[in-house]
Amino acid sequence: IQSISKVFVLTLALGRLGDALWQRVGREPSGTAFNSIVQLEHERGIPRNPFINAGAIVASDVVLAGNQPREAIGEILRFAQFVADDDAIRIDPEVARSEAATGFRNRALANYISAFGNLDRPVEHVLGVYFHQCAIAMSCRQLARSGLFLACGGRLPTSGQSVISSRRARRINALMLTCGHYDGSGDFAFRVGLPGKSGVGGGILAIAPGKASIAVWSPGLNANGNSLLGALALERIAQRAGWSVFGP
Repeated sequence: IQSISKVFVLTLALGRLGDALWQRVGREPSGTAFNSIVQLEHERGIPRNPFINAGAIVASDVVLAGNQPREAIGEILRFAQFVADDDAIRIDPEVARSEAATGFRNRALANYISAFGNLDRPVEHVLGVYFHQCAIAMSCRQLARSGLFLACGGRLPTSGQSVISSRRARRINALMLTCGHYDGSGDFAFRVGLPGKSGVGGGILAIAPGKASIAVWSPGLNANGNSLLGALALERIAQRAGWSVFGP
């Protein structure tokens, strides 16, 4: 699911730090590529938002606090299994190895953030957590189920169990709407009108608050690294169902 995992890690990081997380990560769209290093220098190691790589690296550091990397990775995986109600969800070890072998820009981002004092744990430990979260493997059905707590005010609709507060669910949805598609977030909001989080694996998780959680997958990406046909499918679903948060 690649960057869609950032939704789960943000949820866990907010559970650890609450609103204090926003002292270390911003809440604004970046306007630059998901792996850009440019803004970090101007903004002194504070990533623009938790849905770009730099922001997710900081969120991974928060989840890692007090844990060994293996424990933090396990916590993220268990959370994904919990919200999807599916213990069969796994991390793909081949993808995790590939992420580690080719993640040079992510290493640069992490070292840059660390140089500004915005990482508390060793860079390689944080990156180990980050690379493994990106390698969580899900089907569209599993992914759609995993977003239901965000569509249902922070509760699991099957059991009524509270995952997060309704206030926090609203805020995560707001960030997904404004920042969930990298530098294509504005276009996605304009066309689809739903909170969504994309990944370079071709998946998109979209939330229709109070109505549905939707997962689509098509591997062809546009210039921003978002699924081209996936976004088109969501645009048509939102139009036909009248689900845009801005009105039918």
